[in-house]
Amino acid sequence: MENIFDFAEKIDIAWCPGCGNYAIRQALLAALTELDLAKENVVLVSGIGQAAKMPQYINTSFFNGLHGRGLPAATAIKACNPELTVIAVGGDGDMYGEGGNHFLHASRRNPDIALFVHDNMVYGLTKGQAAPTSRPGMETPVQVFGVFEKPLNPMALAISLDVTFVARVFCGDIEQTKEVMKKAILHKGFALVDIFQPCLSFNKTNTFKWFKDHTAYLPDDHDPSDRAGAFKKSLEEEPFPLGIIYKSEQRATFEENLEVYKKDKSPLYKREVDMKKVAAEIMAKR
Repeated sequence: MENIFDFAEKIDIAWCPGCGNYAIRQALLAALTELDLAKENVVLVSGIGQAAKMPQYINTSFFNGLHGRGLPAATAIKACNPELTVIAVGGDGDMYGEGGNHFLHASRRNPDIALFVHDNMVYGLTKGQAAPTSRPGMETPVQVFGVFEKPLNPMALAISLDVTFVARVFCGDIEQTKEVMKKAILHKGFALVDIFQPCLSFNKTNTFKWFKDHTAYLPDDHDPSDRAGAFKKSLEEEPFPLGIIYKSEQRATFEENLEVYKKDKSPLYKREVDMKKVAAEIMAKR
């Protein structure tokens, strides 16, 4: 099957050979194609970082913003045109570090966007500093005596904030990564997929083998609709659970709560503005 989201000509990809980002790109290309989405209706949004380069390597519309600022832009794009499929992409530093505050408030708002976080437990673009998810004891050029802070647990944080779709995958399993991506994109509401991936250049601890040895698929009897059970599962580490940990259909999306869409569901750009009516309403309120 032809992949309309891939480029016909060869492109220069600025990732190290063997980087887990290649597998994530492969999974994302397959997910977008199998969902049969119209290319003109898909927008990828990112901040800064190696993972944040992903939108430049997918043949569709994209927006690159500032470090950690992918989610506000993604939320605004979706609010302006709810008919678009909006996907935010970034690394663990970009989304959980610089963008941590925006992650919290996107969780509160519940915009209908999917967030794919490349979690390699290190800052790759800036050459190997500890990230929010780095494990204790990891030595870096900055943390020369080893990381001593407790790592951020994005799964537990997301479920505690009632993010409506919370999953984790390992890029070494491209098939599962693709399938979870598809479900996240189709999900109505804010969807987080934390994607374990190795950084071959700057993280010599959390390698491909390490992720494979320290993860386990969720059992068949796991109920993702049970929030308390999902939160308990999210606290498990080594092995880290893989799969859809939590899923809820109970919350209205950010766009549904906006006054401009309560009577008219059409995107803002499709509407004609009656300036005389607007002026009359302004005068009536004075």
